[in-house]
Amino acid sequence: MEKPHFQYIEILIRVKATAVNSADWRLRKAEPFAVRLFFGLRKPKKNILGGVLSGEVEGVGKDVTLLKMGDQVFGSTGMAFGTYAAYKSLPENGVLALKPQNITHQEAAVIPFGGLTALHFLKKAHIKSGQKVLIYGASGAVGTAAIQLAKYFGAHVTGVWSTANLELVKALGADHVIDYTQEDFTQNGITYDVIFDTVDKSLFSPGLKLLNERGILILGAAGLSKMLQGLWVSLTSTRKVITGVISEKAEDLIFLKELIEAGKLKPVIDRTYILAHMAEAHKYVEKGHKKGNVAITIN
Repeated sequence: MEKPHFQYIEILIRVKATAVNSADWRLRKAEPFAVRLFFGLRKPKKNILGGVLSGEVEGVGKDVTLLKMGDQVFGSTGMAFGTYAAYKSLPENGVLALKPQNITHQEAAVIPFGGLTALHFLKKAHIKSGQKVLIYGASGAVGTAAIQLAKYFGAHVTGVWSTANLELVKALGADHVIDYTQEDFTQNGITYDVIFDTVDKSLFSPGLKLLNERGILILGAAGLSKMLQGLWVSLTSTRKVITGVISEKAEDLIFLKELIEAGKLKPVIDRTYILAHMAEAHKYVEKGHKKGNVAITIN
């Protein structure tokens, strides 16, 4: 097994676990088509997918000062990808942190994608204690993290998902749970300070109607057209729409680590596969029915 080279300020990580997220299968299928403009028109520029990891430092560049051999770390590679492999080299000042001591490598690997996404958008919305927050897609990777983070910030949280996932959403701390197959929450007359659509399920127009006068609609998985519509709404009304590409930061990952170690944030894993069964894992995630995350163990 050939190990990747690492530079002066890089570390070499022996990957113990990774995860399959929506970004992975969308990149694999080049869906939407615009993905090809950035990652290859005819075939992917990146031969190895995977954007999150948890593992052990097995090599350090001569100018590395923050980490040492044997450190257990977790994090995100961003657009570098490459974590569906036994080893990955990354800059030590990348989106990395020491792994929380009270969880496994599989649990740590599933935190960065949903956790950093949820935290990014909730911080942009300046979520405050006492606010009423509705989270649509509450049992997905982003949704399970968003419920727990919103509760940590003191919000009153309503989670929306289907019957099969209601108990999970309750267990994560949601104050109120709505089964969208049984109740049309857009018609019950309840309004919110923040609505977080984590899965892009056409909540743009109905979501705006459910907002308080200065409410905020977060579209965590919006395409370009929704982004432009959101910008127009933000410029022409008292309501605000937040979209865009997330900014991953090591300081946010460290914040999530501290919440996990304090028992304030728990990783949610639906299924765990071994690397040899990666195709099966992708098929399962692509169906869109997973609860939380799908972890991959790297032997």
